[in-house]
Amino acid sequence: MTELIPLLMFAAVCGALMFGYPVAFTLGGTALAAAGLGIVFGIFNPELLRAFPDRLYGIMQNGTLMAVPLFVLMGVMLERARIAEDLLVNLAKVFARLPAGMAVSVVVVGALLAASTGIVGATVVTMGLMSLPTMLRNGYPAGLATGTICATGTLGQIIPPSIALVLLGDTLSNAYQQAQLSAGIFNPQPVSVGDLFIGAIVPGLLLVAAYIVYLLFVARREPVVAPAGESESVDLTHTLKSLLPPIVLMLLVLGSIISGAATPTEAAAVGALGAGILAWSRGALSWNRAGEVGRNTLQVSAMVFAILIGASLFSLVFRGYDGEELVTSIFNSLPGGVVGATLLVMVVIFLLGFILDFIEITFVVVPIVGPVLLAMGVDPVWLGIMIAINLQTSFLTPPFGFALFYLRGVAPEEVATGAIYRGVVPFIAIQLLLLCALALWPELATWLPGRLS
Repeated sequence: MTELIPLLMFAAVCGALMFGYPVAFTLGGTALAAAGLGIVFGIFNPELLRAFPDRLYGIMQNGTLMAVPLFVLMGVMLERARIAEDLLVNLAKVFARLPAGMAVSVVVVGALLAASTGIVGATVVTMGLMSLPTMLRNGYPAGLATGTICATGTLGQIIPPSIALVLLGDTLSNAYQQAQLSAGIFNPQPVSVGDLFIGAIVPGLLLVAAYIVYLLFVARREPVVAPAGESESVDLTHTLKSLLPPIVLMLLVLGSIISGAATPTEAAAVGALGAGILAWSRGALSWNRAGEVGRNTLQVSAMVFAILIGASLFSLVFRGYDGEELVTSIFNSLPGGVVGATLLVMVVIFLLGFILDFIEITFVVVPIVGPVLLAMGVDPVWLGIMIAINLQTSFLTPPFGFALFYLRGVAPEEVATGAIYRGVVPFIAIQLLLLCALALWPELATWLPGRLS
């Protein structure tokens, strides 16, 4: 019975979260309860808990995680200063004469906004408020409009530089080192957040391109469904002033990481500073708005690190009950070897995406299954990209996808929930096709990091 305690801990966490308890306190509370009961019955070594302060100190000393509040600040600043809204309005004018022009502009702007925030809810809500009413007024069916917005909002999981990739990259880096040490390799090869950023470029661009191709196909097949907008005169100078600075800023952030000129944390600092300068230069940065941006950044960052602390305690107690050995034995007993184990992990992560956000899955699930899969020979960059796209698909899948709930909260009442569900189906199919392509050709994720390393 003792060997099943790790699985019971995991089930208890999922059950508590479904009842609405806070994630960070659920993780920490479940771990303390399991450890306390184990100490009482003599099946848990209390000395293991002495390692928890060292784990907290390690979190405080982790320079990579400093990128989280900086990327959050960058994204919130671009949103609250209405820079993202200006992007959408001006791109819509540029693409106005094209069939599905409004939808294409939503995908492009949503991809840029997703890259700067990486938070699914923030992007879906922002794009829903900015673009959904306009798309409906221009004759787009509710399903196509809402599907485009939901799918675009989840792009933050895969398009760098995003918070999701920062957290996933840091967790996989630790898991990869642990897997190599357990295999007797005492000079482990590192895998960095930058490697994950580079690996995500090709899949991310493929996904955006596939969305646009699908929208153009729909517009060509049924022009009335995705109509071209009314032709408007475009002020080229004003449009360039609106489009170039934020795009250059995002390219500068990503380019500095890819070239090795800056670490993700340093690039995030440049991005946050650049977003502040852009907001100030446009007269959109008052003291009140700056305070609002600061409070929003603090709330998101505190949530991330609180979950990380709770997850750290959970994983410590989980390993104290030999949970890692249990996972290893389960994976080794599966038919198909590493393929069967990877497929099981992907299915579990997909289902957990219905009840957990990417932060909880990154901090709780990946440290448990990551070292085992990596020890079996799975490439860490490929695994990270697969997990990111898998979670992106989960957040989009009815009836529990987070993106659907976020958009339902801001969509007009006349937009039926069924229309939202139907609208995301083609985009889910596109993402599943990309997952299959990555499974068949891992080089889509691993080729570019190998060339640039």
